[in-house]
Formats: sequence, structure tokens, C-alpha cells
Amino acid sequence: MEKLHVCQPIENSYGICSDFWRTVKLNNQLLLVKPEVCIERARIVTESYKKSEGEPTEIRRAKAIADVLKNMTIFIQKDQLIVGNQASKLRSSPLFPETEALYLEKEIDLFEKREQDRLIVPPEVRKELLEEIVPYWKGKTIQEIALKSFPQKTRDLANLENQIFSVGIHLTGSIGHIIADYEKVLKKGFKGLKQDVIEKLESLDITEPNYGDKYAFYKAELILCNAMVEWAHRYAKEAKRLSQEETDPEWKKELEIISEICEKVPENPATNFREAVQSFWFAHLVLYIEQNGLAVSVGRFDQYMCPFYKNSINKEEITKNKAQELLECLWIKFTEVMRAYDYEGAKYYAGFSISENMVLGGVDSEGNDVTNELSYMCLKAEADTKLSQPNLSVRIHENTPEEFFMAAVRVTSTGRSKPQFFNDRIAIPMLVSLGVPVEEARNYSISGCVEAVPPHCNGMTNAAMNNIAKALELALNNGVCRLTGKQIGPKTGDPRKFTSIEDVLKAFKEQVSAYVKEMISALNIIEKTHAKYQPLPYFSLMMDDCVEKGLDITAGGARYNFTGPQAVGLGNVANSVAAIKKLVFEDKKITMESLINCLDNNFEGQEYIRQMLINKAPKWGNDEDYVDNLGKEVAKIYCDEVSKYKNTRGGVYRPGIYSVSANVPLGLHVAALPDGRKSQQPLADGIAPQHGTDVKGPTAVTRSAAKLDHLKIHNGTILNQKFTPKLMETESGKIALKNLIKSYFDMDGWHIQFNVVDAQTLRNAQKDPEKYKGIIVRVAGYSAFFVELDKAVQDDIINRAEYASF
Repeated sequence: MEKLHVCQPIENSYGICSDFWRTVKLNNQLLLVKPEVCIERARIVTESYKKSEGEPTEIRRAKAIADVLKNMTIFIQKDQLIVGNQASKLRSSPLFPETEALYLEKEIDLFEKREQDRLIVPPEVRKELLEEIVPYWKGKTIQEIALKSFPQKTRDLANLENQIFSVGIHLTGSIGHIIADYEKVLKKGFKGLKQDVIEKLESLDITEPNYGDKYAFYKAELILCNAMVEWAHRYAKEAKRLSQEETDPEWKKELEIISEICEKVPENPATNFREAVQSFWFAHLVLYIEQNGLAVSVGRFDQYMCPFYKNSINKEEITKNKAQELLECLWIKFTEVMRAYDYEGAKYYAGFSISENMVLGGVDSEGNDVTNELSYMCLKAEADTKLSQPNLSVRIHENTPEEFFMAAVRVTSTGRSKPQFFNDRIAIPMLVSLGVPVEEARNYSISGCVEAVPPHCNGMTNAAMNNIAKALELALNNGVCRLTGKQIGPKTGDPRKFTSIEDVLKAFKEQVSAYVKEMISALNIIEKTHAKYQPLPYFSLMMDDCVEKGLDITAGGARYNFTGPQAVGLGNVANSVAAIKKLVFEDKKITMESLINCLDNNFEGQEYIRQMLINKAPKWGNDEDYVDNLGKEVAKIYCDEVSKYKNTRGGVYRPGIYSVSANVPLGLHVAALPDGRKSQQPLADGIAPQHGTDVKGPTAVTRSAAKLDHLKIHNGTILNQKFTPKLMETESGKIALKNLIKSYFDMDGWHIQFNVVDAQTLRNAQKDPEKYKGIIVRVAGYSAFFVELDKAVQDDIINRAEYASF
């Protein structure tokens, strides 16, 4: 097997290294684009809906997407071997008025001014949006319909300025976080999928009670099968037209090949590697055109694509070098996908987060290692590009080849922030515990950031953010928000009268239980609203069980159905509880009365007590059982509460502990805490320690994190770590990093990822963003361009512990 070379001869000013001039050129062009909004999809969908009034919802949805594919602007970028665009311009964000109209009207003038994820809004786009599109959708969006259906208390909590939970991502967006069955498209083509649908349609019994619903479902699928073929044929015609005008003989030939390929796929099964890559991209991209869900993920790309690669190599239809170049073109296409978040969402998922997760390595249904040549080639594509997508992941198990493990470590050690690493010995038994057969559990992928899902699954894995630090604040103030003085939680007793840490944990548990119950109420209504008003017929076409049942994926058509809300602020709560236990109840250095007074006044005039809380109590992330066991108990309280509930699709709720970038904005909603953190400061990210509190190095952090019961945190955890580039320049540094990952996984940790960058470089990038456009950082379970992040998020990344040794 050929060795992976991390850096190749061609390099540009953004640090992009590749064997291929094409990669450097396209990568560079993408970095120069200033993101803007695209009105086309919103216009076409609105016109389509006006024409289809009164028809079944599934039919209206299918016709709207078909109209988009028929009428949207298409273009072919010179020297890009893969075609298919989401919007009318490169790296532009389409708009989805069916879910976004309410906030688009309120925030359209903020897009160019806001701190995070700025988007250019041309004046003519603003005018058309506000005058012609938004008025049609008033009262019809998911956000408006769902909010009206919330019980009053649930609505009040969901709308709180200082949030204890946030369900905004699915109020203003679609479900996302799903992995389609790409393999069936590659093997059958949409002609084959159409035949499957026709057979199901013809076999329907007209006396069946659900006949009408199933009939509409299958008719919608047929509309989309035809639309996909016609869309690809549009590219075939455009490529042929361009080829007839092209004077560059090499590009003329490539255009002719593109035309031939688009005439064949995705209508028909792919017969070689290049057809398979193009067919995959068409199938994947429409998932983002249909709906504005986050993290439509790629799944086990090296597994379902490898047979096509091997076949083409064996038949000498393609060289390895050409296949590698094709992969790098695909990497660039991934980063073209955009989403226009609302103001709140842009803070919670900073950096135009898309999280198209691609998984490499792992085992087959029998438990055998399946690392292959394409696994290495995907790592090389990651090394050769300098982009935020795909969100690359590597599965590690006891028989992962040492060479592949080290190849992945070498890529992440170069400062590209990817891949991230996952532990098979956690994911597989965890999924089995949820009722997934072991054979399917072994075939798991990662959806979005860190969420393990089996095939045939609608995981809704990023359903809500839960502010457990706020829950502790409420527990220490009898349910009253210190920032507003409002009673937003249950009355759990005067904390001045608490006499033991058990009293504190009891109050905390009551607060968590109360708000989780309200969050579940909100999410159940949101799920039902999506199923009724915004079904996803194309998504459903791409899932076998949906087609078999004749049931949309939003209504429970998938084989496995989860809903996954995550907790934010674990490190702060663990440190706070430890400080109370040690300094108040054991050492009696501080009274509860004085502690509560400090919290009431944000430590004003009480710096001595604050420093005692910071320096004299054990801290999460230093391998100290005293605080780590409390952190484990805090996590258990949250996970037990969430795991009680079932969702509307016949599945269960899965708790997670990670923050994306929400630890920064959610920190604004939390008053002072007993860990010494002042009011409205950022919270700890993921399961990492609070900044500045981990003093014993990265190994101690992993030992603390490993004490959590990861098998019970079904929706996953995120552990971020940051190392200096100088350390990773050495072979010994790379080997040490690999050993750190292995040791953490041997202790039953779930996930770990790295930034290899020094703080000074990031500070320089803040001052001179144009010069540092190519810097990619790991924000949470995803990567982003550092210069596109809000300064608060940038500062949070800069302030993460920076390790110069192990």
C-alpha cells in the first residue's frame, strides 16, 4: 500500500499543499469567496406552493423540490471535475422560507452586521424577500405553528432571554443529522429506485385505512425520482454546450466526460469510480436543497465507494493518481454547502457549521477490520486540502492497523484539526443497549459532531441544548434567575439552609428534571409539526424502511428513531459542587450564607472568597476522584432524566454532553457560580475542563473524562484538546499523541479531537484576517475557518489549554 504523504510539492499562500494544481486552484478560489444569500430557492419554492394549494402536503413538498431542480441556476466551475451546486453562486446560502420566514423578516438587516456568520444580502434580494416571499409564509412556518402549540409554561421557557434550554435549531430549520443510504443509489440509480416505488404503489390495497397517505407518499417519491434524472441531464447539456465553445483541449475533454457521466448517473447504476463519485454528490446535495437541516452526513464513504474504486483500478479505467485528484475535488465541493442560520443559531453553531461527517475505518458486521486503500486516500485528500468540510472521523478498534492509525494522527498533527477519533468499543455496545442488533451496530457512522447512529436511522441527534450550569444556578437560588429575578424553576428550598452536598444535588436534580420535562414537551410538538407540515419526501426516498412502509421519515418511517438533546457546562457544575462540598460542608472555610451572598453580588468585594473557590477546591480534568466522581454523578443525573422519555416516532431520547460553540452564548445566560466563574462568562466546552483549571496535563484530562459512563451518554461526548505545533513537529510527539488516544479509548473514552496551533498565531489572525483565511480550527465536533468565527468564540478557542508536552 502506498504511503501517505502529508505535504506535497505545490503550495499556495494559505498553506494548501497538494500534488495537484487543480486542488490548489479550486481550494484557493473557494477561500476568496465572500458568502452571501441566494434568493432562488426561496422564490421557486414559494411560487410552487402557490400553485399547489389544496394538494396533499407530501405532493406539494415534492413538487416544490422538483421545481427547484428544474429551474435553479446551474453552473460548472472551470477545472472542477464534479458538478452540482446548491445555490446560484459559489458558497452562497439558499433560503428556506418554509422554516425561516419569521426570522428572515426580523433579521435580514443583521446578516451583514452581526458578529458571527456574516452574509452579504444584495439590495434586490432583500426587497424581493420582504415584499414577495415572506408575506406568503406568514403564519405557515414551523416556528410559528409549533410555538402556538406549546403549553404556555413551555413556551415561556423556550422564549426565555436567559435560556435553560434551547430548541431553536429545529424551530427554524429541518431535522438534518441523518445519513442516507447512498449505496442503493450507486447500485440501483434513480431508475431502480423509481421501479421499487412503482412496485410498492401498485401493490397498495385501496381498502387499507392508510391508503390515501401511502398513495400520496409514493406519488411524491415518483416526482422526485424523475426530477433527479432531469436535473442531472441539465448538467449534461450544459457541459456539452461549454465543451463546444472551449478552446483549452484538456478542459474540453473533461467537459465531454462530465456530459457523458451526467447523462448516465444518477439515473442508472454507477459502473466506475468517477461515475460513483458524481452520482454520490448529486444524491447528497439534494438532501441539502430539500431542507435546511444541519449535518446531513456522508457515512462510511470508504466502504461503499471502495468496490467502485477497485473495479476501476483493476480495469485500468482510472489511475490512483487521477482517483486521488477526484477525491480532492469532492472535498472542495463539500465546503460549498452553506446555511444561513438565524442570529441565535449562528452563535450556537458558529463558523457556518455544516458537519457533513465522513467516517473512515472500523469493522464490518462480523467484527473484522475494513480499512482499505480508499481509507488512506481520504486521509490524503484531507491533508491536501485546507477546508472545513467534510467533518472527517476515524473509527478505532483493537485491530485497527497501526499504519492507518498513525496516518490519521499525522494528518491531525499538521494543524488541519481533522480527523477526529471514535472508539468502537463504546459505540457498538451502546447501540446494542438501545435495541440495535450487533451486526448493524458494528456498521455505525457518525451523524454531525459525535453522535453514533446505525444504518436506517433518523437520529435527530442535535435536538436541543441544555444549560445544566443554569440549572445549578437555579438550585442555589430557589429556582429564581439571578440575572432577571424571575422565578423560572421550581422552588427547591433556600440554599442557605442546605446542610450537605446531598441537599445541593437534590435541588439540582429537581431543577434538571423540571426543565427536561418542559424541553421534551417542546421537542415532541416540534417533531409532530415537522411531520404534519414539512415532511421530507426526498430524504424518505433515500431510506429503505421509509419506502417499504410508505411512511415519511419525519413521521417515524426509519427503522431506528432517536432524539438527542445535549448538556452544556459539565465542568462548571462538577467544579462548583466540589467547591461547595469541600469548602462549605467539609473544611467549613466558607458558610453557605456567605457563598450565596457572593453569588448574588457576582463576587463584588469578595475576591478573597472567589480565589479560595478557584484555588482551594479540586477541579475537573486533573484526575482527582474527589471532583471527577461528582462530575460523573452530575452527568448521570442529566442522562437519567433524558433517558426516561420516548419521542413521537416510536423511539427514545438519547442524552449527550457537548456544546458545539454554545458554551459561549449559553454562558451569557448564567450568573456567577461556586467554581469562581463570574457572571455571563463562557462555560466549559464539551466534557473538557473549564479554561485554566487543568494543571496536570492532557493525560490527566483524559483520565477524568474517562470516568464518565460513556455507555450511558448515548448521544455522545466531545473532548477537545490543543497542542503546540512545535510538539507535533517531532516523530515522538506524533507517537505520543497516538498513545494518548489509545490510552483514552482503553479507559472507555468515546471521542477525542485536537487543535494543533499556537495561541499567538490565532491572535495574529484576529488582527489580520485576510492573511490567515486558510486557518482551520476545531470548534467542537466540527471544524471552521477561524477568521469566520465571532471574536467571543475565537477567544474561547485561544483560551483553551495549550499543551507543549504530554
